[in-house]
Amino acid sequence: MTQRIVDLTLTLSDNMPAHKLFQRPIVAPHLTHEKSLELGLGVPGDPMTFATTFISTLDHIATHVDAFFHTSPNGAPVDEMPLSMFMGKAVCFDMTHVPDLGDIDVADLEAAEDATGVKVDGHIVLLNTGLHKRHYPDIKVVWSNPGLTAEATHWLADRGSKLHGVEGPSTDKPSHNLFPSHRVCRDRGITHYEWLVNLEELVGKGEFMFYGPPLKIKNGSGSPVRAWAVLDE
Repeated sequence: MTQRIVDLTLTLSDNMPAHKLFQRPIVAPHLTHEKSLELGLGVPGDPMTFATTFISTLDHIATHVDAFFHTSPNGAPVDEMPLSMFMGKAVCFDMTHVPDLGDIDVADLEAAEDATGVKVDGHIVLLNTGLHKRHYPDIKVVWSNPGLTAEATHWLADRGSKLHGVEGPSTDKPSHNLFPSHRVCRDRGITHYEWLVNLEELVGKGEFMFYGPPLKIKNGSGSPVRAWAVLDE
């Protein structure tokens, strides 16, 4: 048996699409090899040059995880959440039948659970809707994502799923401001990843390991992550 790593991370790039409430990031050259050549570093005939990149971003841009503090003033910021929370056994549900701005409900989760043959019991549950391939990088992507209903989010919490993950900017639809899934996450002490990609590679693979460690940002309401799955094949 061999193992394969699937990168689930959306590249953080300059002016990339972001949630309707959030400023887009700035990613730009800072120090370039050409400019640093003028500093005269290194030795004659072998100059030492450097490149650095300026990054200005909110903590909810590109592939990221929400800290408990994001939705609750009394919730833990990302730097106080245990690293062990951001990894574990996982399963990916096929939700490609759910249209743009559609609802992912309990019936969808139960049907997908039956199809995968994996009973959710403390798993990280990833939801493949096909949103990313349909729309990214068009700005339409931030106005099109399906949403998890409150009942579906409770369903995950009832089965010990502390984390779930979606494509696109939010677990809630952009077409209203009620945020039912975020509110259930807040009330049930669970949270989620957003802007995951390549989830279609995980559909039908059964149980696998997921990793999505955040940066240790002081008082962070979330963090960009490098997320990946490890498949046994």
